Amino acid sequence: MANEDETGGWLIRHGTTSVGDEARALTFRSPSQLGSPGVGTVGPYGHAESLLTVHRLSISPRRADRRADELLATIGHLGLSVDVAGQRLGGLKLADVLFFDGDLSDVDRDSLFAALVDPVLQTGSWDVPAAPAGSSAIEVAVVPGVTDPTADAAMLLAGRLGLGVARTASARRYEMAGLTEPGHRDAIANAVLANDVIERWHADAVEVAFPPTEAESDPAETVSVRGLDEAGLAALNVERRLALDPAELVAVQAHFCRAGREPTDVELEMIAQTWSEHCAHKTFRARLNGPDGPLPASLLQQLRAATDAIDAPFVRSAFVGNAGIVSFSVGRTLALKAETHNHPSAIEPFGGANTGVGGVIRDVMGAAHRPIAVTDILCFGPVDLAADAVPTGVHHPRLIRDGVVAGVADYGNKIGLPTVAGAVLYDPGYTANPLVYCGAVGAAPDRPIPTGPNARDRVIVLGGRTGRDGLRGATFSSATMDATTGEVAGASVQIGDPIVEKLLIDLLDDVYDLYSAITDCGAGGLSSAVGEMAEILGADVDVALAPLKYPGLAPWEIWLSEAQERMVIAVAPAHLAALAERCAYHGVEMADLGHFTGDGRLVVRSGETIVADLDTRFLHHGRPARSMTFEPATPKRSSGPKRTCGDPAEILLALLAHPNIASKESIIRRYDHEIRGATVVRPFVGWAGDGPADGVVIAEPIEPDGFAVGIGVNPWYGIHDPEWMARAVVDEAIRNVVAVGADPDRVALLDNFSWGDPRRPSTLGELVAAVQGCCDGALAHHAPFVSGKDSLNNEYVAADGNRRSVPPTLVITAVAHVPAADRCVTPDFKHAGNFVVLLGTTSDDFAGSHFDLVQDAGDRSGRVSAPDDGAADRYRGLHRAMQSRLVASCHDCSEGGLGVAIAEMCLGGGLGAELTTVAHDDLVAGLFAETSGRFLLEVAPDHLDTVLALATSRAIGRVVADRHLTIPGVRPLSLDELAVAWRTEP
Repeated sequence: MANEDETGGWLIRHGTTSVGDEARALTFRSPSQLGSPGVGTVGPYGHAESLLTVHRLSISPRRADRRADELLATIGHLGLSVDVAGQRLGGLKLADVLFFDGDLSDVDRDSLFAALVDPVLQTGSWDVPAAPAGSSAIEVAVVPGVTDPTADAAMLLAGRLGLGVARTASARRYEMAGLTEPGHRDAIANAVLANDVIERWHADAVEVAFPPTEAESDPAETVSVRGLDEAGLAALNVERRLALDPAELVAVQAHFCRAGREPTDVELEMIAQTWSEHCAHKTFRARLNGPDGPLPASLLQQLRAATDAIDAPFVRSAFVGNAGIVSFSVGRTLALKAETHNHPSAIEPFGGANTGVGGVIRDVMGAAHRPIAVTDILCFGPVDLAADAVPTGVHHPRLIRDGVVAGVADYGNKIGLPTVAGAVLYDPGYTANPLVYCGAVGAAPDRPIPTGPNARDRVIVLGGRTGRDGLRGATFSSATMDATTGEVAGASVQIGDPIVEKLLIDLLDDVYDLYSAITDCGAGGLSSAVGEMAEILGADVDVALAPLKYPGLAPWEIWLSEAQERMVIAVAPAHLAALAERCAYHGVEMADLGHFTGDGRLVVRSGETIVADLDTRFLHHGRPARSMTFEPATPKRSSGPKRTCGDPAEILLALLAHPNIASKESIIRRYDHEIRGATVVRPFVGWAGDGPADGVVIAEPIEPDGFAVGIGVNPWYGIHDPEWMARAVVDEAIRNVVAVGADPDRVALLDNFSWGDPRRPSTLGELVAAVQGCCDGALAHHAPFVSGKDSLNNEYVAADGNRRSVPPTLVITAVAHVPAADRCVTPDFKHAGNFVVLLGTTSDDFAGSHFDLVQDAGDRSGRVSAPDDGAADRYRGLHRAMQSRLVASCHDCSEGGLGVAIAEMCLGGGLGAELTTVAHDDLVAGLFAETSGRFLLEVAPDHLDTVLALATSRAIGRVVADRHLTIPGVRPLSLDELAVAWRTEP
């Protein structure tokens, strides 16, 4: 039988047929055709429906599938392996399914089969499957309209083979052995196998679904605002999810009262996007009032002032445009940017992380640089959290982690960029609000930064087509989440297509001489990209000219969509022909939407109809500045009670096994960190290639120098003292690059703040303190900030009304010059007989420490690591020693203190160590305090005296061939014991 549904305006065809060699195609008709077989008539979308022949290809792995193993582990952790009647899930098999809509002969199918199925690793079948006896099956496909890169790739392949395929779709098939109870099957499907924000699933075989080929677009609407009172404006704010402040709503109302008309939905949505916290950084630009009166500068002004005061000669552009730009080497510049994609990753982990990576890559492209490396910092709730402890409407942290990691790997690996640096953190505060920080570095010849656009330049869109994905993403990311977020924010989710972005990268390298300005379609899509480029000149554009993924989009949807892989450039009319030729060569679609005018108005048309007409001064400068009140953070900075423990050896093993310290190899190996052949120091180092590195180093094979990337992050310090936390993570990021051979006098910094609701005075006070710490740290190290991003309102409102906020999380990325790529240093021990030297002094700094996290009880007060005024000079001395080849290995002391650092050096080198002292009167403090500014060095006997001449340095032991770590007052620990603990990944 066959039937047909309309779901959300999309035509879904589904049916059943017998299984056999001849049953290779499913034939479906429109509703009108069901009454008159074989007769083409007008279908439900007002266009002629033709007979469809859908061919289905299933592809299965021949051997064990890691995807299935990971899903089985998650199903078991969530308590879904056994149902209430005792029926147990015995196994899980996966298959990838492709649907081809077209008239295909047997020869055509054979061509597709040969191109898509690897006979060594896979099996394939054109048959419609049936679940094996004693099992059940489901199939999962994206909701029609959600980007489907797999289907797009299949369509491209069919075209290159010259086959008559009109449309393609993809799905995943899961066969669950030993499971026949529908309720049990449904529970697993809903909890683990499908995300109903973007996907649909069906028992046995999924419905074949395609977007319509024709559909009417809704016209722009007029929205009544002029006659609304305060309550009416507030209701409108909620109804349209504008996320505007009350004063901003009044400003919008007053503007249109002066204009003598009501706004269109295009205008209202565009204003909300432009004024969102995500885009306008309202808190960082706000007037701040404390108990002693107003602050003289906003948070953003403070960061910029620190950079201006440093006045580093290598900074080319800071806090301007899409990315910061620096030049460490003659003839080359680097573009640096890090972004967050937190809210999207909470409701659709794969897509949120995937497009976070794609978006930050486009940021450096928008700075006219070619991306060359990617970073990621990921924060999750405990992955061993009991299933019944997960808040309503929230994905389990294990599902979030697996989806996010897959999303990061998918984009970076496919686009051909190394994912080189990052961190993975676990804390209960991230359960409902995971944090996903994505960074990118781009390189370019040292050349002038484009200074356009110019009047009469054309507004050109390059790359992917526009769909409904990403609608209201900027306002969604500016709001607090609750149990209903996934239900109302599905349109804010985007799925990326890295192959399209790779084509864009290659094209932009080839057209630098043709454009006068460039930016990416990020938050707000065309509205943001064209709106920002037109801030001074104004523009006149027609959204009806934008290439669409499917018909039926309203003007405001086309204008606001955040569909991925799109760039906007300004091109002089005389260059259009050359641009079109190069786009055709690279296989990138281009569209001319209009021109920059010079009259200061942004006019948006839909064909002959004007749907928006805004003064760009109002759009970009009409937002009333926030005035916010903060309560100063008042941390306790006394040393606190003395820490004690019964067995230091067991504490060290517990620290090595803690999720925040333990090896992340199973995650990091998902990323290609060596593609391009320029990664000199990798995330893993040592004799077996599995020891942890501090920073990483990138150096092109033909260049003698390079650059290092290091990360600093410690939210547990932020809970106690946000100002000193900021100082500590600035220092940590710089330590990580200095540890591998970077010059401490040539360091550029990026800041990324993820905080709770800043309208709460205490939360804002923490943010004020953290910014002060950032500025003080930058000035102390003479390291300027060149770019930054804030992500606020990372809170979840539970069903009981209680708010749960993320811990104050500041990520600092350091990018520094490595003057000699052949003199890099790694943390793994190299030779038995060398000395172990501690550089820096240890204090009783335990607040926020991992020693406290692994202890079951006790007073956890005290202070976090205090700023070290002598650190900068110490780092310069260490760098000189490294350049003179006096240091065999180097590791910074951070989480877990000296004990964890020495253990990691042993594991990396496969060698033991015998310490004679921990350089502190108290064993626990010497081993586990987390004082900043310290390094452990390995130094050959011939160089010891020279290295000990460095300030605050002390020999504390030697490297030994015996595979044990021996510390006074601690039972000896074998490297095997250390390795088992450190490799206990969550």
